[in-house]
Amino acid sequence: MNNAASGSETVLPEVFVNAEANGSGALPPAYEGGQVATGGRVGLLGNKDFMETPLNVIGYTEQFIQDTQAREISRVIALTDPGVYINTTSGMLTEQFSIRGFGVSANDISINGLYGMAPYWRVTPEMAERVEVLKGPSALLNGMPPTGSVGGSVNLVPKRAGKTPIARLTTNYMSDSQWGGHVDIGQRFGENQQFGVRFNGVYRNGGTAVKHQEKKTQLASLGLDWRSDRIRLSADMYRSEDYTRGLNRGVSLNPGVAVPKPPKPETLLGPGWTFGKTKDRAIMARGEFDIAERLMVYAAFGDSHTDFDALASSTYTIYNAAGDFRNNFAHQRIILDKTSAEIGARGKFSTGVVEHEVALTATRYAHDYHFGFLRNVLPADWITNIYHPVWGPAIDTGFSHAHLPRTAQLRLTGVAIADTLSFVDGRAQLTLGARRQEVLEKGTPYDTTGSSTARYDESAITPAILLLVKITPRLSAYGNYIEGLSQGATAPLNAANAGEVFAPYKSKQKEIGLKLDTGRLAVTASLFQITRPSAYTDPVSNIYSFGGEQRNRGIEIGFFGAPRNDLRLMGGLSYTEARLTKTAGGVNEGKLATGIPKWQAKLGVEWDIRAVPGLTLTGNAVAVSRQYISADNHLSVPGHTIYDLGARYLTRVGDFPLVFRADIRNVGNKAYWAGTLWEGLGEPRTFLFSATVDF
Repeated sequence: MNNAASGSETVLPEVFVNAEANGSGALPPAYEGGQVATGGRVGLLGNKDFMETPLNVIGYTEQFIQDTQAREISRVIALTDPGVYINTTSGMLTEQFSIRGFGVSANDISINGLYGMAPYWRVTPEMAERVEVLKGPSALLNGMPPTGSVGGSVNLVPKRAGKTPIARLTTNYMSDSQWGGHVDIGQRFGENQQFGVRFNGVYRNGGTAVKHQEKKTQLASLGLDWRSDRIRLSADMYRSEDYTRGLNRGVSLNPGVAVPKPPKPETLLGPGWTFGKTKDRAIMARGEFDIAERLMVYAAFGDSHTDFDALASSTYTIYNAAGDFRNNFAHQRIILDKTSAEIGARGKFSTGVVEHEVALTATRYAHDYHFGFLRNVLPADWITNIYHPVWGPAIDTGFSHAHLPRTAQLRLTGVAIADTLSFVDGRAQLTLGARRQEVLEKGTPYDTTGSSTARYDESAITPAILLLVKITPRLSAYGNYIEGLSQGATAPLNAANAGEVFAPYKSKQKEIGLKLDTGRLAVTASLFQITRPSAYTDPVSNIYSFGGEQRNRGIEIGFFGAPRNDLRLMGGLSYTEARLTKTAGGVNEGKLATGIPKWQAKLGVEWDIRAVPGLTLTGNAVAVSRQYISADNHLSVPGHTIYDLGARYLTRVGDFPLVFRADIRNVGNKAYWAGTLWEGLGEPRTFLFSATVDF
């Protein structure tokens, strides 16, 4: 395979390809070009080749993460995938992205299949060997995510030491004044290299391209693994801190105010003394044992802690055509203690001409939620203008270290079984399965009085049917019916049925697709429909119920690979129609949902310059259509197209491989509203430089 990071097969042929093994056995190798894996984890079904997976899946490699200089997981998964949308705003409280038109919470990102172990609001990707994306709901495969995301799931595979020792240092810079570094060290020990250690340390600090905004990122992660012929053990631990001073927020509109022209992209729509700080730590362990050649059992456990502190805008409303807007602020803290566990088994057997691969699993997730909140800390709203914002002095952040009451507890437990039946020498595969999920919640997360007696205890069964047919060795067709699960709700106090508890609600996906693997370039195409219920209070009967529904229908076409030795391509085209099919009293029924572009087109290109060995030119384009921001579809923000350019150069200094990277994001410094106005301004023109040396 040609090494995508180099411009020639003779220059540093193995510098950035390290797909050895993790705690779940060998990782699927990288596809031609090195940017995408040939397979990945599919929940309780384990690792599967993408051509044998009856779902739309993609896994991004460590090489891709490094070469794009990604600093957030959302950029990794959305840079070239037309089914994923991010607002690209700089300095928001949390990563925000959607898959197939439904928002996916950063809180629902998993590590090695365990929910609740990833950093809570934002994930720096340096500790990940792979970032895997499965599109659509997946309750059978992964269980119910803590916040009920249904658009898709994201799983991080932590780094492991490979056969070749690694000692890598990266220094980096991001405009306007942010400097940092990344240390990556790994080695295997023992007569048979059975024990591995991998350490990653990250530090970045300084100003961003947004005026009056600073960011600091710290990460220390350690991955340990031990493996023999039949046993694989691993442990992962990390501590991270994500800090932003000068939080960006979007705006809202008073009735009758039109959508304003966006201000300059480097504008900070909040005072420089606002901030958000998140500290996370976690420890995870996993073990696998091959009882027999065709039977494996496994267990995993994780424990994590999050401490979040923020002072951010709580009122940000434009009230006239000149762009004047009101601001007030809220101070909040969240402390979360989380545990996550999984046990399971996978085995194979035959019944006549039918091969079976059976998977069993039981999962448990729990968290205790502590919350403190002070809203409207200014006695009167601050008035300024979005085009020339002027802010007053910093305000008190008094309760940052005060004791927080426990406001809520959540417990998710589930058991699942799936059987993959293979016919005709594996050319036809049918997976049948179901999961029973129980949801228990006590208290109300944002009730700081401690007086809430709310209790939620419900369960649901979610089935799935997945079919894959290998038409030829290089062409697969698939179809699936699979459900997602989200926690139901309790009728509010002002409803006629106040206090009524509803069962977890199911989102349902139907999908058909084709996958073509030419050996150098892979192309996928899928048609999907996802329906998700929603709740409302009937305006006539005053009864609260799950009578609403949103239906997202779409088509996605994607491609990745290296059609030539000197050329790598990734990208695609998507069309998503997100329609409100059931609403309270029929108001806005049939309208399109807000914040979801119908069209997305993306293209990423890497071109090795043969005349200059080691030099690679890169480019990326993202085109997004308009998005409605009002439920009646009267207001919308226009679409936009953003271009990125870059280059990298591989050389040697003595015996040491050295890689220089340079990127310009938003080359034209285009000003645009990123998604709905609430999501703020898109990222301004930003310069990134880095140098990586292997010792």
